[in-house]
Amino acid sequence: MSKLEGKTVLVVGGSAGIGEAAAQALAALGAQVTIASRDPVKLQAAAERLGGAVRTAVLDTSNDAAVEAFFAAQDEYDHVVVSAAQTKSGPVRQLPLVDAYAAMNSKFWGAYRVARAVRIAAGGSLTLVSGFLGTRPSKTSVLQGAINAALESLGRGLALELSPVRVNTVSPGVIATPMWSGMSDEARTAKFETVAAHLPARRVGQAEDVANAIVYLVTTPFATGSTVLVDGGGVIA
Repeated sequence: MSKLEGKTVLVVGGSAGIGEAAAQALAALGAQVTIASRDPVKLQAAAERLGGAVRTAVLDTSNDAAVEAFFAAQDEYDHVVVSAAQTKSGPVRQLPLVDAYAAMNSKFWGAYRVARAVRIAAGGSLTLVSGFLGTRPSKTSVLQGAINAALESLGRGLALELSPVRVNTVSPGVIATPMWSGMSDEARTAKFETVAAHLPARRVGQAEDVANAIVYLVTTPFATGSTVLVDGGGVIA
């Protein structure tokens, strides 16, 4: 029997990128996966790419009432993954405050709302997705580093508060996901080549790399309060 056969898993932010890759990997292990996102069109497209192996649910994690109402109507899950975020970046003195507030609301408070409202079975898990800027900040992305560090601290605290539910965080580096789709093909290729040249792994990450780490945390009963780096050596480069 597969490790996750018959287990219910919710992947918040599962309509693209890391969340979609995690949903695919977890479903392949026998889990009954639901992907949630605020965009029903993207959800349907992701479900089709995943071959109908998942269920879908519309959920806006930036909305207090919507999150409370959604989880009030749900049974408990065995495992939950939160990978949803929409954040703008820039130097502190240039990034408009409205964008800074929205970034914090989406990535940190979104995860906080889910953790506060969701019901998870004893011995199950909650896995958050942060980012390596939380450990190695950038002078042009200070807010993102602060949000990621806050998420990792939240995960450690929740591991104590929600026990015996296990809570962990995965911290990716530069990952080739649709997040970069706003760049031209040439600019994106140049960006990835520059990043890869400075990383010990000599490549940028793929969503599947992060999904592997998520699967490890979901399926390892002795892992809680952990932050797993999947950054190609970005923190030490």
